[in-house]
Amino acid sequence: MKQKKTGSTFFRCSVCGYSQPRWLGRCPACGEWNSFEETAEPADTGKAFSGEPARAVPLSAVEAGSGIRMATGIRELDVVLGGGAMRRSAVLFGGEPGIGKSTLLLQAAASASMPDKKDGASRILYVSGEESPGQIKSRAERLSTDSGKIELLCTYLLADINKALDEINPAFVIIDSIQTIFSPQAGTVPGTINQLKFCAQELISWVKERDAVLFLVAHVTKDGSIAGPKTLEHMVDTVISFERSGDDVRFLRAYKNRFGSVDELGIFQMTEKGLVTVEDPSSIFITRREDRLPPGIAVAPVFEGSRVFLVEIQALTVSAKSSVTRVFSDKIESARVSRIAAVLEKRAGVQFSDQDIYVNVAGGVRLTESAVDLALAAALYSARTDISVPEATSFIGEISLAGEVRPVSKLKQRIKAAESLGFSRIAAPEKAESCIEIKNIKDMIKMLIEKADIKHG
Repeated sequence: MKQKKTGSTFFRCSVCGYSQPRWLGRCPACGEWNSFEETAEPADTGKAFSGEPARAVPLSAVEAGSGIRMATGIRELDVVLGGGAMRRSAVLFGGEPGIGKSTLLLQAAASASMPDKKDGASRILYVSGEESPGQIKSRAERLSTDSGKIELLCTYLLADINKALDEINPAFVIIDSIQTIFSPQAGTVPGTINQLKFCAQELISWVKERDAVLFLVAHVTKDGSIAGPKTLEHMVDTVISFERSGDDVRFLRAYKNRFGSVDELGIFQMTEKGLVTVEDPSSIFITRREDRLPPGIAVAPVFEGSRVFLVEIQALTVSAKSSVTRVFSDKIESARVSRIAAVLEKRAGVQFSDQDIYVNVAGGVRLTESAVDLALAAALYSARTDISVPEATSFIGEISLAGEVRPVSKLKQRIKAAESLGFSRIAAPEKAESCIEIKNIKDMIKMLIEKADIKHG
């Protein structure tokens, strides 16, 4: 068989990376036209950083302690990661431009607990392909961070980053952002999906062979479609999203985590000194009022990972301006709102078919669990009838299509959290101390009407 010459010319698709020895007008892999570019040699994707072939070992001989976690020094970030950043792991850190990703990771780099090793693997490498050294230094001074242990590299070339990684051997690596990193081996156009995949794989391969943690910053829109960061999700171990609520509140969620839960929620507030953790989430999710509670407001204890938050659900109903009614709700799924309204109309005779429904959650947090059904029903009924929910009352329960209120998980923890914040009456599907047993929708309405009559009487 005739062997291929090492110096032969190849043509590679700048979009998907497909290569072949001849130029084609259309790429057979991705279907793009005129995307083939000439290159002198193909990417060496089979290269091993250690220079030694991988060998299988018995699972029984593997030590569980090899996956030690590294504390970032920021409590909310550690909670979302599952107790700290796992060594030899890659984390994709996504969020809208300007939301504070660089700020949070710079704070984490300055406060991370580095191992004390003689081989130098206790250093931090911050790679920026977007900002100059002066800009990053200015941000560090504004945040009053300890930047003495941070090594800064401002480049967009993958070769320069690989060289710095081998020389410094850091334990904490931040790439800000992965969209800016470029390698000629992946084509001549920067920012393509092929560039993202190739550069990310090179960096992930390096960190997988060392006791280090890699953070890849990715800019995304609300649907996560800019520059293809979604294509990297299967390559990394953890995917974290930074979300905005209002002007200064930020939510941190994990959508994928091989080493922890994806149900945890981190809450931050943007200040002049950077991002700070919110010690009392109820100050964001519950509005403090001195006057009487207005109609359409109900409070529910919700679980986010291992913690309980009390959130305020707000509802408003107005006469529909056309023959088609609409539901406006982005923090609670609109289908859930429509279902609860339909149950109230069918089982309790409260008409919503001629109403436009608006539902909001104070603080901007998204609610997905079914335990908020009873609070949502109370808010909708209160908004429709203009009857306020009694003071210091919270609601726990899932509502079936038959109008029954079903039990939910971790009821005791929810009750304890509500009581600790001064909620003396708790409507729940089970009997317990300080609880009002609610078996169905009609029981909830009866409770609201009786308490309202007592207050007005």
